[in-house]
Amino acid sequence: MNNESPIGLFDSGIGGTSIWKEIHLLLPNENTIYLADSKNAPYGLKSKDEIINLSIKNTEFLLNKNSKIIVVACNTATTNAIKELRTKYDVPIIGIEPAIKPAANLSKTQTIGILATKGTLNSDLFHEKISHFSNINIIEQIGHGLVQLIENGAINSVEMSDLLESYLKPMIERNIDYLVLGCSHYPYLIPQIKKIIPNHIKIIDSGEAVARQTKKILEENNLLNSSKNLSWQKFYTNSNPSVLKTILNRENDVFEKDF
Repeated sequence: MNNESPIGLFDSGIGGTSIWKEIHLLLPNENTIYLADSKNAPYGLKSKDEIINLSIKNTEFLLNKNSKIIVVACNTATTNAIKELRTKYDVPIIGIEPAIKPAANLSKTQTIGILATKGTLNSDLFHEKISHFSNINIIEQIGHGLVQLIENGAINSVEMSDLLESYLKPMIERNIDYLVLGCSHYPYLIPQIKKIIPNHIKIIDSGEAVARQTKKILEENNLLNSSKNLSWQKFYTNSNPSVLKTILNRENDVFEKDF
């Protein structure tokens, strides 16, 4: 492993590419490897032990590809497995959590909404985070079915619109002014969400913050890629690669592989 070694990212599917895009935008000189465990998506319906075991498997896949840092580009995997991963491996490991703090600090109505998976909302880490904001009314909503529709390429479907409307309308009625997207898949739904919520409700996701943290940790460990070579990007999926290729608008660096 050296400075030219890749940044490794994994998610339960294609959603974490929203995090990859922010990292690649901020750190275009870095090589990256992205792993989409779509065969096992969604993680949000699995037990904590299952999520930990899948996260270990994914991390070892990326370490075997010589990754210098691991980005857990999945809220459910972070909130359920990040402690175990950091105990087990020596490389820096970055997690992703719902951006509750900025939403809570900026809210004028003292009411925010969080759309996330069951696995994230039920996790100990999530409950630990929200316990610091007892003065804020936090409306939690499990996004049942959203990840599956995204994984199937049905982002703009009528079914997606109907689900989002059923989840968001009660939040709007309770006067939220910030909506936190607590799943890395959900940024791909922002155009759909904006059709439903009024303009004054602001949407917050974690992508930019994760990219900044990744850069900070690389700098602290002297791992930034200083090579003048053109960077490379590789994407692996254990399911049909067509949706991943479409959402990335990439063809030649997407690989289907069983892992």
